[in-house]
Amino acid sequence: MKLVFAGTPEFAAQALRAVMAAGHQVVLVLTQPDRHSGRGMAVHASPVKELALASGVEVFQPQTLRDAAVQERVRAAGAEAMIVAAYGLILPQAVLDMPRFGCINIHASLLPRWRGAAPIQRALLAGDGETGVCIMQMDAGLDTGPVLLAESLSIAVDETAATLHDKLAELGGRLIVQALEMPLVPCPQSALGVTYAAKIEKVEAWLDWRLPAVQLERQVRAFNPFPGAAARLQGNPIKIWGAQLGSGLGAPGTVIATDRCGIVVACADGTLRLTELQKPGGKRLPAAQFLAGMPISPGAIFALPS
Repeated sequence: MKLVFAGTPEFAAQALRAVMAAGHQVVLVLTQPDRHSGRGMAVHASPVKELALASGVEVFQPQTLRDAAVQERVRAAGAEAMIVAAYGLILPQAVLDMPRFGCINIHASLLPRWRGAAPIQRALLAGDGETGVCIMQMDAGLDTGPVLLAESLSIAVDETAATLHDKLAELGGRLIVQALEMPLVPCPQSALGVTYAAKIEKVEAWLDWRLPAVQLERQVRAFNPFPGAAARLQGNPIKIWGAQLGSGLGAPGTVIATDRCGIVVACADGTLRLTELQKPGGKRLPAAQFLAGMPISPGAIFALPS
């Protein structure tokens, strides 16, 4: 098929790679404008842009799709369908109506659960046992369109946002290729079980030791690799990249024990063993190496968020 592809991060790049490998003609790629990122705040192109340019596909990076001139450029591509994956811009009705077969979204959840921007992290935070990918016919609502194709997968007990992202990205690429090759019957979403996956905010990263250990352990996994769970000890912010559930009692935030296997911290219910940490300006380190450079003794107290 002759396609326009709209997407920005690596999740979308996986789908674009799969669509092109299947032989479809991608005539235009829409992606977010280049952003400043990293310690030096250098300008970086999105993974989708890098892949498109390397493949010789025209790239268009509008700030909005509501501008008439922007819409005309998209229309001029003459695509039969638009594939959308984690694009980051709202598609107005004029754009949704352009392709003959409409706009088709690759969404990383089992709709109607976790509509919205951060379905992977929200599924982990909620302790869901499964998730999946839906190929959805887009309409004017927020992930409300009928589902064309869906497949579920189990969430492992040690799953992080990084590992789950990679599994869902691979699944999304495979499903979108299937969806483009077979007749599909749109299935309206149920009105029951609707949840919303709000965008992840950095303030959510701070661990509140007054919460149950199971909730904090999910938080560590859900925020790996972004924004990274965080805690404060003796005024120093520390990133927590790995943690395990444990037993024991103590005042929330108090270090109960330390050894080469981790730093055991009391929570509202049970304990959390911190197994991989990072101090400001440092590298992610296993607990033993971290403690060698920043000794922590039992009785030390991680600050409670205000």
